Amino acid sequence: MSGFSQASHKEASQKPPNIILINADDLGYGDVGCYGATMVQTPNIDRLAREGRRFTDAHTASAVCSPSRYGLMTGQYPLRRNFWGPIPGVTEGLTIDKDSQTLASTLKKSGYATACVGKWHLGFGEEAPNWNGELTPGPLELGFDYYFGIPTVNSGPPFVYVENHHVVGYDPQDPFVMKTEAATQKWPAKSGYNQIGGAQKAHLLYEDEKVGTTLKNKAVAWMESRAQKQDDRPFFLYLATTNIHHPFTPAPQFKGTSQAGRYGGFIHELDWIVGEIVKTVEAMGEEENTLVIFTSDNGGMLNHGGQDAWKAGHRLNGDLLGFKFGAWEGGHRVPFIAKWPGKVPANSTSDHLLSQVDLLATFAAITNQPLNEEEEHDSIDQLAELTGEADTPQREMLVISPNSPEHLVIRKGDWVYIPAQDAGGFQGKKVGDHTLGGAAAFALTGQKNSDVSGHKIRTDAPKDQLYNLKEDLSQTENVVMENPAISNELRQLLATYRNMIGPYPKLGWINIDAVAAREKRQQEAQKP
Repeated sequence: MSGFSQASHKEASQKPPNIILINADDLGYGDVGCYGATMVQTPNIDRLAREGRRFTDAHTASAVCSPSRYGLMTGQYPLRRNFWGPIPGVTEGLTIDKDSQTLASTLKKSGYATACVGKWHLGFGEEAPNWNGELTPGPLELGFDYYFGIPTVNSGPPFVYVENHHVVGYDPQDPFVMKTEAATQKWPAKSGYNQIGGAQKAHLLYEDEKVGTTLKNKAVAWMESRAQKQDDRPFFLYLATTNIHHPFTPAPQFKGTSQAGRYGGFIHELDWIVGEIVKTVEAMGEEENTLVIFTSDNGGMLNHGGQDAWKAGHRLNGDLLGFKFGAWEGGHRVPFIAKWPGKVPANSTSDHLLSQVDLLATFAAITNQPLNEEEEHDSIDQLAELTGEADTPQREMLVISPNSPEHLVIRKGDWVYIPAQDAGGFQGKKVGDHTLGGAAAFALTGQKNSDVSGHKIRTDAPKDQLYNLKEDLSQTENVVMENPAISNELRQLLATYRNMIGPYPKLGWINIDAVAAREKRQQEAQKP
């Protein structure tokens, strides 16, 4: 890898660091103080930035939770798995092949103790979860020694905790029953297919306002237990918080603490969780040999709580256009901070392009482990970028999956190309819709884009989009017509990646409206 010396690689391999990867849920680019937030306070996250390195051009593999986590965990673009949207947590089997190389399996092979705590949302079981039996395969089959967390989003069923292969508090005398309501949270799905009731004891253990604290406690207990057992192996902790995914249910002490309402309160709880994890590392005497990475699974979402925060003056994704699920920058450019005393330069910033899929190759470099040559990896070793030794970007090109396959994004240098109109994300039509997004969101946000008039795509707008992010980070001017050579180059590159889409059925919910609109345009174009 260019930019990182052999001596530095050797030193890293001789003294492998503990690695803590904190992956927040739906935390936007503008939701953190060190990225410009003023209506929420994030002193612990900001401290990580002061003592480490803040990245301003870091991206998720997808603008959506499940495929984003797939990319982070495997180092592969989710398009290879034909993975586009969130999976139903109650009915979906494990979405990662259990023989795949992952962050955890790579580090475990290098002698690490490994744990996953928090939101999983990548499925359990060969074909579907067996809630009344063993939930296998799951995280443990992908390289983790220990798992505790929630199977899916905190806004949807099954509203239980899972530890290793079993539901916590499960009583075989009171089994789970599909298509029935739970004893606690009610699921408003019209079809009812994703409802699961019964198992009252297990359901009653899950209390919304205690989820953040519970996950923090489990993560801290796992780290401390290693010290108590005098386990001197390096450790890898993947902490996937439910903060700040709706329904925004912080613990009581964080309610009313923010000018951005319950949305901001949930950010404050997240910041506290980060602080407690760092304090534990310091108390263990492991701070100097621990790499902490903090990031988010996608951009901020303009749901009910997000809209309330916006009206209060908080800008979820800063100056970026768009929101979660969509192809615009706000959907997938996220906070990314790395701290590793003595290795990562303190109080530094990088504007070089980076993707979460790069963590696999980077962790492999840190531990001197090769990538599996039998697998197709999209991961690039970014260790030189973390340590500040890279004079030029290690990554020039990147592909990002929004919720609509028709809006697959390609980035090369300063240019980003989107092969369809609008953002291809949530398509709520009016302010107040939970799924407000795309051009319709302009009715609330007042953002500007040359393709949008009012809050609708102009009838004479180009059929695709091109932006120079160095000159126009907020994507106000679509310059696809003015730059035909660049547009054609990126179209051709994107066609190459479309050919990589896996032979699987489409995985996860997709934006059917966006696909249908694209197909309609194609049919009209073919008419004589």
